[in-house]
Amino acid sequence: MQHTGGLSTTDVRRLAWSLIDQMCGSLTGMLEGFLMEVCVDSVESAINAERGGAGRIELCSSLMEGGITPSIGLLQVVKENVQIPVYVMIRPRGGDFLYTDREADVMRKDIELMKSHKADGVVLGALTEDGRVDVELCMELLAACRPLPVTFHRAFDMVHDPSVAVETLASLGFERILTSGCESSALEGLPLIKRLTEQAKGRIIIMPGGGITERNLQRILEGSGAQEFHCSARSSRDSAMKFRNANVSMGASLSAPEYSLKVADVTKVRTLNAIAKNTL
Repeated sequence: MQHTGGLSTTDVRRLAWSLIDQMCGSLTGMLEGFLMEVCVDSVESAINAERGGAGRIELCSSLMEGGITPSIGLLQVVKENVQIPVYVMIRPRGGDFLYTDREADVMRKDIELMKSHKADGVVLGALTEDGRVDVELCMELLAACRPLPVTFHRAFDMVHDPSVAVETLASLGFERILTSGCESSALEGLPLIKRLTEQAKGRIIIMPGGGITERNLQRILEGSGAQEFHCSARSSRDSAMKFRNANVSMGASLSAPEYSLKVADVTKVRTLNAIAKNTL
């Protein structure tokens, strides 16, 4: 048996076919004129997203907090079970996007770990106290991410001047911006998303996200001119627990119900996929 750089010929072939499958999966939507990214925080959701036709996964933990950095274990098992690209959230905590030096150190370490465990891309964002893109920190984090593509997440929706922020992020080298148009949902922020898409002129991708459902996707795609969109496509599933202690909750008073799980729904993903295909 021949060996190449410590890998057997069989291993090399498997790796090659895996890369081809991954590329085909991510290109399918684009060849049809769109790409659907589904944000997930579990292996089950990641598998369902791919089964439903997603072209890319944004992997997080704790979507209840808007998504924070997932564990290495979650990334590893997701990568073992899906072929489409997996972009990993780098966000050390919930709350605002103004980070201390120690939090920035955590982000750098997490980027190193995610890269070494085969993340296909990274999702991050950082702001200054006056609501501008933290250029210095973003440059450092982008350098740590290379050569992986990087999305600037919905920290964008908290900026002081979205138009200026687009120019800053494009010049820094971000691949895309995830935004709800600085409103509580992409539908409400549609006018700004359209303006930003026109301003970007292909220099950086503007990807609508936030409250996208089968009821509003067509309007958002038609009204924005976007070629990519971001959604969770989740539904609630009852816990399999038979014994339940109704007196105890593991989270704060505003946490999710203890015995209800939210997971990406294959049917919802397929429906969104079909709407996007027919719209674009």
